[in-house]
Amino acid sequence: MYPNRKTTPTAAALLTAATVLVAGCGSGPSTGAGPSETGCPATLARAEAAVRQAENSDAVWHGPTSGPPAASGKTLVYVAQTMTNPGVAGVAKGVEEAAKAIGWKLRVIDGDGTPAGIQAALSQAITLKPSGIVIGGFDPQLTSQQMAGAEAAHIPVVGWHAVGSPGPSEHPRLFTNVTTKVEDVAGISADWIIARSRGDAGVVLFTDDSIPFAKNKAELIRQELATCSGVRLLTTENIPIPDAASRTPQAVSSLVSRFQDDWTHSVAINDLYFADAAPALRAAGKPGAGAPFNIGAGDGDPSAFQRINSEQFQAATVPEPLSQQGWQIVDEFNRAFAGRPASGYVAPVHIATADNSDGATSWDPSGYREGYLRIWGR
Repeated sequence: MYPNRKTTPTAAALLTAATVLVAGCGSGPSTGAGPSETGCPATLARAEAAVRQAENSDAVWHGPTSGPPAASGKTLVYVAQTMTNPGVAGVAKGVEEAAKAIGWKLRVIDGDGTPAGIQAALSQAITLKPSGIVIGGFDPQLTSQQMAGAEAAHIPVVGWHAVGSPGPSEHPRLFTNVTTKVEDVAGISADWIIARSRGDAGVVLFTDDSIPFAKNKAELIRQELATCSGVRLLTTENIPIPDAASRTPQAVSSLVSRFQDDWTHSVAINDLYFADAAPALRAAGKPGAGAPFNIGAGDGDPSAFQRINSEQFQAATVPEPLSQQGWQIVDEFNRAFAGRPASGYVAPVHIATADNSDGATSWDPSGYREGYLRIWGR
């Protein structure tokens, strides 16, 4: 569907992975038993191949190579779900950088993570009569009246994590929605657990069901985990992102008491849950580099990379290229202003770990700044 989706491993590669993984399945030494002991030998082989590809750290940006030259005198308003969400804030920073590079003005309005706050922020954005509005990480259905107002005012709207799929949207009306493909992010985060555990894990899933995008991602994670019979979903913790700081520590303390050593892995729809989980895990005597091994299925903010690189209660993340997506948002608006279609670019999934991040604090594929500047004539 998209040109930069991960390629399907060859049959030979899968066979090789299967041979290696079957030989190494289980947490203890090999007993020479058959592959059925893994619980899911075929799934395990496929997961290992997918994870190996996603962990490639040499990825270069392969976005659009042509487009309209930079429009002049434009103003954007970035309406944030909440700037306490590191992913939302990271994209805002990318938009700010790109807007400066193209010669536009930007204003950021914080919705403070509540429906009323988001509605007020978007209403304020419309009254400013900008050239374009960014929906930063919230469901536009919560602001249907304001979205209708933007459409009536002929203000193009570009979303980031606004709807479940990348690309243009009719209902709600978005010129385009910038995101990695949620199916790929959910799938690879579950595959990492399957591969990391050799098909034997007890998993806790952290999500926010108040956000349709996040709820859908969590369901996709559940579906992929279920493809391996040896991976058990112990429970799902539904904690709204704005409440994560206050509710996650208590939830984690309860989970440690409830599941003890059966809890071996965690996956969260956003890395920020592990920032709040770390103190409770530390207080429970859990080692920072030990179980539960935690992976964030987005967004790859700097604090997540710091936890990963220091091996402190997070082992991996599936990061969005937040800065690159901010630049893409500006490029999409430039296309909208010129009456051109959306670029159609979708970033491929990546897994960042201490072994492949090289100490970085973000996932930032090379080449996109130069690419967009060439398109804009800057």
